[in-house]
Parts: sequence; C-alpha cells; structure tokens
Amino acid sequence: MTELLKSYKLIVYYLGVFMLMIGGIILLPILMLIFYPYEYKYAYCFIIPGIVFLLIGYLTIYFFNGVKKDNLLKNQDSLLVVLIWIMTILISSIPFMLTGKYNFTQSVFEATSGYSTTGLTVVDVSECPHIFLFYRSLMLFVGGIGLVLILTCALSDRYGLRLYNAEGHTDKLLPNLVKSARLIFSIYLGYIIIGTLAFYSFGMNLFDALNHSIACLSTGGFSTQVDSILHYHSLGIDIVTMILMILGGTNFMIHLFIFKRQFKKIMHHCEVKFLLIISIIMLPIMSFILYFNNYASMFESIEVSIFQFLSCISTTGFQNVSSINSLPHAFIISMIFLMLVGGGLGSTAGAIKQYRMVVLFKGIYYNCKERLLTNKSVTSHFIEKNGQKIELTKEEIKNNVNYVVIYVFIFLLGSFVISLFGYSLEESMFEFASSLGTVGLSVGIIGYNAHPVILWTSILGMLFGRLEIFVIFDSFSRILSDVRRKKDE
Repeated sequence: MTELLKSYKLIVYYLGVFMLMIGGIILLPILMLIFYPYEYKYAYCFIIPGIVFLLIGYLTIYFFNGVKKDNLLKNQDSLLVVLIWIMTILISSIPFMLTGKYNFTQSVFEATSGYSTTGLTVVDVSECPHIFLFYRSLMLFVGGIGLVLILTCALSDRYGLRLYNAEGHTDKLLPNLVKSARLIFSIYLGYIIIGTLAFYSFGMNLFDALNHSIACLSTGGFSTQVDSILHYHSLGIDIVTMILMILGGTNFMIHLFIFKRQFKKIMHHCEVKFLLIISIIMLPIMSFILYFNNYASMFESIEVSIFQFLSCISTTGFQNVSSINSLPHAFIISMIFLMLVGGGLGSTAGAIKQYRMVVLFKGIYYNCKERLLTNKSVTSHFIEKNGQKIELTKEEIKNNVNYVVIYVFIFLLGSFVISLFGYSLEESMFEFASSLGTVGLSVGIIGYNAHPVILWTSILGMLFGRLEIFVIFDSFSRILSDVRRKKDE
C-alpha cells in the first residue's frame, strides 16, 4: 500500500507541473491585446484562471516536491496522461465560460476540439474576438505537438519516455528524448512560420495567415472565417493549405529524412507507399463522382477532390466547398472512409492511422497466403518502417486488428447515438467519423445549438481519437486494479 500511495503522490506532483504549464498557456492570449487593445474587456477571462492555476500548480509542486521521482507503476503512465488531458481541457474551458456566452458543455467541447486538434466548433467565428480566435489556435498548437512533448521541450525528465509513448508518440527522432522533443518542436514551429509567410504572400492578413498555418500543421481545422478556406477564393491559398496539410499528416520521422535528404528511406516507408496507392485509387473515383453528378467542371472536380481528399486523410478538416451537404452521397461516403483511415503514425493527425491500415492489409495477405500454401513451413513477415525493414510479428498483427475492430465499434456506436436525434445514418456517420478521427468537417449537426448529448458523444469521440483507445483502456484498468487492491487490504 505504501508503494501505491507513493506512486499516486508522484501523479499529483506531475499534475501540479502540468497545471503550472496550463496556467502559462492560458495567459499567452493576453499578448493579442498589443495588436487589438479594444478587446481589453476579455482580458479577465484569461488572467483569472491563468494566475489561479499558476498558483495552484506552484503550491502542488512545493508540497509534493519531496516525492521520489521513481518510475510509475504499470499503466499509471497511461492514467497520468489521461488525467493530464482531462485536467487541461477542464481548466482551458474556463475562459469560454467566463464570457457568459457558453455553458459548461459548450466550453468543454471547444477546449476538447482544440487540444485534440479536431476543429469542430460551437463558436461563431464571425463574432468571435481575436483574442479567443488566437486562443483556439494556441490549443491546436499545443495539442498538435502533445502536452507531454511541450513539457519535455522545457524540462529534462529522465522518466518522461513512458509518458511520451503513452501520449501516442511511437518514435524518437534522436536517441535523447529531450533532444527529440526539441527537434520536433523546431520542425513544427519552422513549418508554421513558413506557412504564415506563404499565406500572407497570397493575400491573407497576418492574423489569419498565422492561425490558418497553425491549424494546417496541427491538422486542426479551426478557421477564422465562417466558410473556411473557401472564403479566400484563391488557388494559391488552396495549394499552400494542401502542402501544409500533407506535412501535418506526415510522420515526424519522415520530416527528419527530408532535412537529411534521405529520400530513398522516405520512398520505402510503408505509409508513403500506402498514401500513394490510396491517392491513385480514390482521387479518380472522387473526381468522376463530382463530374458525373454535374457538380462542377472536370478541372473544378479534380481540384475539389484533391483538396477534400487531403483534408480528410490528414484529418485537418478544412473545406473549399460551400457546404458538405451539397456534395453527392457517394462523395460523402468516400470522405467518411478517408476520415476513418487518417494520417501517419507519429504525426499530428488522428483516426486509425495509415500504418495500422498497412499492418491490417499485410496481416490479411499473410494469413491468406499461409492458408493456401501446402508447405506449412514457418516464415517471417516484414514491413518497411522509417527506412528500416523490421519483422512484423503475429502479436503486432493481432493487437492491430483488435485496435481497428474496437475503433470501428466505437465509430458505429457513436454514429448510432447521434442518429437517435433525427439525423440520417449517413449524416450521423459523417459527423462522428469527424469527431473520432479528430477531423473537424461537419454536415451541420455540431454547432452552438447542438443537443448536449451529441456534444458529449463527440467529446468522448475526440478524446478516444486523440489519446488512442488502448491508452484510455489501460488507465481504467489501472484504476480498477488499484480499487481491488485497496479492498483486499
């Protein structure tokens, strides 16, 4: 029991550290008052919770600083990550509530959508102050990199690797975790700066350019305009958006290969091959669906298809059409499939992830091959990942299949719940695929007046999608195990 108590004291200590960080994050939007001083009346929405939680975080660290920094017990790393995210979302929802315009559910939804890099919103951006628009983008920035990674950039924590992995980061770019975190942060920030300048050069104002660049790289999709990227009616802006969406949905290890000019390793990476194959299959299908349904000319059909393909599979959620509902049904179904697939493992994207899809298809292929072979000799199976040919074990295939099956089950369950409120199955599946895949596209179900049950269903979907299913399962498993252990004693 002493060991268990010490481990939970350590969890409280870590929560205090992260609370300090969250307090600082909430105070950052105050900088916008330099450029928009007339929005000073909203300053208290950030100053009050920011200072309060800086103080609470400091006191927590002070009182629990004597706790020995040992490794956490089994699955407690997952529990801590889940608690960090829940705490962050709840604290970060306070500025929205303090405006008096949003209730608890709406505020939690917006914060969850931000940190999970989903981009669904209950905010009317046409009336939203700049300070809150920047705050939403700030949440995308932090959530895209990852809360644990942000802290690792600032602190050297030799016990942070398990938290790093538990948050969904599977690869270290460099042998040292802190150096990896700082490299990822540098790459991420560099792309945002380049993206901002590119958007600005094509006519966006600087504020919009910064916010859209962050949204693209974090694959978040929050826009400063009601009609998203369509508002600008610019092919140049569309092209910059598509490039940034590709970068955001790509494994950070691939970015490292790009800078090292190791292009051979990039082309041999299984996710790159998968993206090329699915592009060759899906883009002609989507383009012909639009063209033969008299939606647009062939050129416009191709442009819309490429943009929406990248928006869905990168889980960014930007759109260059006036309404998703105006698209043909077959096109919408294609988008649902792409939103379920998602981006690269180790990227800022959500959904099942391309690597898992590759493992799934390879597992099916190898299983069929073994059944058809008359020679029952045991053979090894391989997959090309991050420039290396690694063995694909049956255990990994099994775990991968379990993940995909559970993901699809949650998707169907969430879609069913939304359909209970009078929406068609197609609309419900689209909306929940967007929530669970942390995409952000909407057919109009999610909004300020959405039913609280729909919002909470989406909140849970976004959490499962961002933290990944097994992390949440492991955390609940740890809680149940500790409760049973306490009862036995």
